[in-house]
Amino acid sequence: MIGYTTLGTNDLPRASAFYDALFAVIGAKRLMEFERGIAWGVAMDKPGFGVMLPFDGQPASVGNGVMIALVVDSQDKVQALHAKALALGGKDEGAPGLRGGGFYAAYFRDLDGNKLNAFCMG
Repeated sequence: MIGYTTLGTNDLPRASAFYDALFAVIGAKRLMEFERGIAWGVAMDKPGFGVMLPFDGQPASVGNGVMIALVVDSQDKVQALHAKALALGGKDEGAPGLRGGGFYAAYFRDLDGNKLNAFCMG
C-alpha cells in the first residue's frame, strides 16, 4: 500500500550523504534526484524513501509521533542499519532487540531529528 515516504531536511547535501551510506547497508540506491530532493529504493515499482527541502520554503521540522519503519530480512541487518546510523551521527532511540511477538527492531534519529526504525519479523 505504501508507495513512498518523504522526510523534510534543511541540509540536502548532509542528509543525502547520511542516507547514501545508510541505505548502502541494505542494497538501496538513489533512484531519483531533484533540485529539492532525492529518492532511494531498490526498484521504481517498490516502496521508496525520499528526503526533500520543504516545498513551501519554510524550515523542515520533525513531526511529533511520526516515524518511518524500514523492513529488512534479518536481525543482522537491523543491527547493521542501527549501527551505521549511529556511526553517521544519528541518535539512538532504542537499541536492537525483540519487542514482542517476534518483532525485532532498533530505533534511531537521522541528522535532522527524524525518527526511523529498522525491523524484521522473527
